[in-house]
Amino acid sequence: MGGNSNLQDSRNARADEFYTPLSLIENELKNYKKQFEGKTILCNCDDPRVSNFFRYFVMQFESLGLKKVIATCYKNNNPDLFSTEETEKAVYLEYDGSIKYSREEDFEKIPCKELKGNGDYKSSECIKFLDESDIVCTNPPFSKMKNFLPFLMEKNKKFLILGNLNHATWVETFPYFFENKVWCGYTDGHFWFQVPDSYEEKSTDYKMVDGIKYRRMGNICWFTNLEVAKRHEILETGKKFNPENYQKYDSYDAIDIGKNVDIPMDYDGVMGVPITFLTKHNPEQFKLIGELHTGKGNPYDFAFPKVNGKNKYVRLLIQRRK
Repeated sequence: MGGNSNLQDSRNARADEFYTPLSLIENELKNYKKQFEGKTILCNCDDPRVSNFFRYFVMQFESLGLKKVIATCYKNNNPDLFSTEETEKAVYLEYDGSIKYSREEDFEKIPCKELKGNGDYKSSECIKFLDESDIVCTNPPFSKMKNFLPFLMEKNKKFLILGNLNHATWVETFPYFFENKVWCGYTDGHFWFQVPDSYEEKSTDYKMVDGIKYRRMGNICWFTNLEVAKRHEILETGKKFNPENYQKYDSYDAIDIGKNVDIPMDYDGVMGVPITFLTKHNPEQFKLIGELHTGKGNPYDFAFPKVNGKNKYVRLLIQRRK
């Protein structure tokens, strides 16, 4: 994603390939300018010739005060939005500001270099780039998030990566949110992504613009361990608890809340809330207790979310801090 599928086996997961719009990157990254200053940025899931992540950092190199930008991908010198990993060599680009950017043509002046291996983010070559970098900023294939996010945590790296809120509920990733080691950034919602022409249309969330296919994706958010001022804002809904308005789950002692705006501010018990709560979570106001998902295969997953025999979508369990 972020321009191409960079990782092994992505040819079998074409639904992973969404081209990240520049506006989505700009709207989020503008909030971290001071944290990027003097840093080396790694985009390790991006075809640097077409990736808007690499493009953004080159264009904003001086204003952000960056030290270097590195982008790696499984792709040869033929730039394409959606790599099929059919070339023999992976490539990478490094930009340190010595080639001044003032217009689109200046991107062509940045030398495209070949890697010895296949460009996988876990390869020895790419790990060297990771060791050199301060912050990873990319859009990994969604099917790889359960491996990619833990990999970054194990490497003790700062990161800002695009994902889907559902990823936070996975057994491989939820512990990081539970332990307050990873949280959501500033931007979230539904966004349009360019997809390959071969992408199978399964819903009405598609459109064609100038012969280019786009898909609208929901619950898109940014995952990060960089400081986010938003996560310290107090959530105030104005709602008070009334037992007549809040039902309990069939197999877990917590009240069900279908919308974040309905969270009662005076309730001290456990509450089941939508996964979108993560975009509003202030760890000083609420603590995460666990989740109601399937009730199995996860030490943080306590039961299936069901009320009066009716299935609910995945719920996060939270409790107000006194």
